[in-house]
Amino acid sequence: MSVASATKGATGAHPAFLRGLGRAFTGALIFALPMLMTMEMWRLGFYMDPGRLTVLLALTVPMLVGLSRFGGMRPTARLCDDVADAFVVLLVAALAATVVLYLFGVLSPGMSAREVVGKIVLQTVPGSFGAMLARSQLGGEPEARRDKDAPTYWGEMFLMGAGALFLSFNMAPTEEMVLITYKMAPWQSAALAVVSLGLMHAFVYTLNFRGGSVRPGHIPAWSVFARFTCVGYAIVLGVSLFTLWAFGRTDGDSLSNIISACIVLGFPGAIGAASARLLL
Repeated sequence: MSVASATKGATGAHPAFLRGLGRAFTGALIFALPMLMTMEMWRLGFYMDPGRLTVLLALTVPMLVGLSRFGGMRPTARLCDDVADAFVVLLVAALAATVVLYLFGVLSPGMSAREVVGKIVLQTVPGSFGAMLARSQLGGEPEARRDKDAPTYWGEMFLMGAGALFLSFNMAPTEEMVLITYKMAPWQSAALAVVSLGLMHAFVYTLNFRGGSVRPGHIPAWSVFARFTCVGYAIVLGVSLFTLWAFGRTDGDSLSNIISACIVLGFPGAIGAASARLLL
């Protein structure tokens, strides 16, 4: 390769890299903005248990690595590239959270290091999802519409879990979650679970949204419902339980209230799970 060709390649890659970072920053803002402007999230950053916050951040990294395989910042062929992109989007999301929270006056020089770090890290989790998916969802160039292999069965389950985590993360810190849980009767919780299952199945298999799945003719409908929708909803409930635990919503509560809270949080989680399968 000549020096001129190498120089041309390097200069071409530099703007593309900067565009990718700019898209990631924008995606972080779009996905995290509702939580950046939510008072409960500001308070949680101060008093949330550091151990649970660490677990949440640690689990976010493999989630981002997996998302990079389906629609990350750039086309990747190696696991090490996906891991690198995961840490890049975490840094971009942390920067976006720091800038916005400081401009809002939520961060100030007089705060303790624990409070500042807690508030930034908590907002970094949803922001990193937006930063990772910015190219696939917001990219306007041909590279953003690369052909992708259809995900495997477990790949689809992973995407559903990721979508459920994102929307659950939006709702779990709010006081309305607690209020709804205590206002609902047992039959209403059961009805909400049925509605959540129905919506999940309809979004992907019935309403013909772009990105939806077509049931193969040789596979009965009940099999698709059991293997995909029901298993997916079980994952949604598991994600809901984890999110509630991370935010301290399960501490000292009864089993019946925890189950009800999981079903309530599982409603937006189910929508997020179905949407993730459609979008990715």
